[in-house]
Amino acid sequence: MAYTIGLAGKGGTGKTTVAGLLVKYLVDKGKVPVLAVDADANANLNEVLGLEVEETLGDAREEMKKGVAAGITKDIFMEMKLEQALVEAKGYDLVVMGRPEGPGCYCAANTLLTNYLDRLIKNYAYIVVDNEAGMEHISRLTTNNIDLLLLVSDPSRRGIQAAARILDLTQELRLNIKKKALLVNQAKENQEEDIEKSTKEFGLELSGIIPDDPLIREFDLSGKPTTQLTMKSKAVEKAFKIFHAILC
Repeated sequence: MAYTIGLAGKGGTGKTTVAGLLVKYLVDKGKVPVLAVDADANANLNEVLGLEVEETLGDAREEMKKGVAAGITKDIFMEMKLEQALVEAKGYDLVVMGRPEGPGCYCAANTLLTNYLDRLIKNYAYIVVDNEAGMEHISRLTTNNIDLLLLVSDPSRRGIQAAARILDLTQELRLNIKKKALLVNQAKENQEEDIEKSTKEFGLELSGIIPDDPLIREFDLSGKPTTQLTMKSKAVEKAFKIFHAILC
């Protein structure tokens, strides 16, 4: 059974970059195959991974809602479209959930989508889901079972408070989460004491701090995939140590 890791956090925390580094870590350590799922409405995990995306699951759902061609069943149509949406890479694949639902009923399309994803994930050792804060897609995936939830925050008190609220939301959704971990990203020097104070204030347990790294910003500004960063990056080095501690 695939080990499912969900990432969540408010915008601007570098959550997607952390998701990309996690995929890189799993592949580098031979924990393959990995399925990366971009479930954020503002999808850009493919840019972090350096992949081109032509089809999304949202596109397939929209097409099916409009009707399929004569002589083809909805099941076959959806399976064909979702296979087209799967982007293959070395050691991992990527699938993008795409745009949220528009007006009208998506019940049939969502049922087929869920059934297909349930079958698909059985082919992977690890699933990494880059989520928006709302967690709706995680509640749809993998029959509500999440092995590890990684909450990603920036060093601010407000960011850590948002992580606590997301954790409360997972309880409202009644998600079955076996393990939870908080990562504080983009931390500058001498912020550790304030970070620990805020995490205690909101009743969170801190699993690690990833330092601010100018190399991350440089790669982002130049459009280079951050997964091409090496262990010379202090953020990559620290992130790998945190992932190892959490997953091993």
